[in-house]
Amino acid sequence: MHKNPNDLYSDLRRWVRRLCDRFPGEYWQRVDAEEAYPEAFVQAMTEAGYLAALIPEEYGGGGSTIAEASVILEEVNRSGGNAGVCHAQMYIMGALVRHGSEAQKARYLPPIAAGELRLQAFGVTEPDAGTDTTRIRTLAVRKGDRYIINGQKIWTSRIAHSDLMLLLARTTPLEEVKKRTHGLSLFLVDLRQAVGNGVTFTPIPTMINHHTTQLFIDNLEVPVENRIGEEGMGFRYLLDGLNAERILIAAESIGDGDWFMERAVAYANERIVFDRPIGQNQGIQFPLARAYADLRAADLMRFEAARLFDAGQPCGAEANMAKLLAADAAWDAANAAMQTFGGFGFAREYDIERKFRETRLYQVAPISTNLILAYIAQHVLGMPRSY
Repeated sequence: MHKNPNDLYSDLRRWVRRLCDRFPGEYWQRVDAEEAYPEAFVQAMTEAGYLAALIPEEYGGGGSTIAEASVILEEVNRSGGNAGVCHAQMYIMGALVRHGSEAQKARYLPPIAAGELRLQAFGVTEPDAGTDTTRIRTLAVRKGDRYIINGQKIWTSRIAHSDLMLLLARTTPLEEVKKRTHGLSLFLVDLRQAVGNGVTFTPIPTMINHHTTQLFIDNLEVPVENRIGEEGMGFRYLLDGLNAERILIAAESIGDGDWFMERAVAYANERIVFDRPIGQNQGIQFPLARAYADLRAADLMRFEAARLFDAGQPCGAEANMAKLLAADAAWDAANAAMQTFGGFGFAREYDIERKFRETRLYQVAPISTNLILAYIAQHVLGMPRSY
């Protein structure tokens, strides 16, 4: 497989891959079959400092760029692992790092960087609102030095494995705001105290091992000091982190795509049918070659988006296009690999079917392909808003 000799991140890739080598396919197969949380893997990533990559150095973190953080996640997936348990802490962290008070950052960031606390849960989506975040109904009412929060969330992942959760709630009802993006606030919730004291949750079984839940909030008390930034500005803070999320997800998808490519090409060269390797057939070659070309193009867009993000420049279009292109290329690689492996692709020991299921997620989440296309049409091409 072609390697870029000018890769600026070759050392970082090697270090991450060395860690991931301790967690081969058999480990991920077992975690997937048991629907378990990859505790040992998360602990190893934490001890290596990778989960604290985006935390500033003054708080004990790595002070990495988004480009470096994306390479970490890319290599996890390229090794055959699943970086879903890692990316959440990375991008959720952004709201606290960029908009938290000095007191909040001093209190929470050092123990998170040290692995003493986990921030891997983000309560945003609701059953009735879906992607229309401005229509969420979870309401936070201020009572003196506390907020009383009531509502419901869905697709809140890793809540059972996190100490802290970032929660989006309305502090002003939708019907009382002039603009629907106003009146939303972000809160840092201590789940160690909240679960069983206003927060309950039920797991949602899914086609992949994503540790996701439905969340019920009943008179949850959150101190005012746990609100992130200004009251009513939560939607802006949320949007501020979406570009980072898109870039990180794009990198994971590229890692997935390259994993499929490496496996499929090796198998196509070794598998003999009708006295010839199946890789000699253009019906096998062309889908893999097309997927590879698309992966490399998506990779360039990922690094362009990361370059702009790290320079503090607008990158909404690039971040969204990177996620779109990478998710599509990875899914094409997954389909090409499944077709190359044939029946063996469905056998769990080969890992193709597991990664096939995991890769499909990014056509839908954290934002669907159609909504990215709508964003590009409106905000880049200047076409009328379609939603």
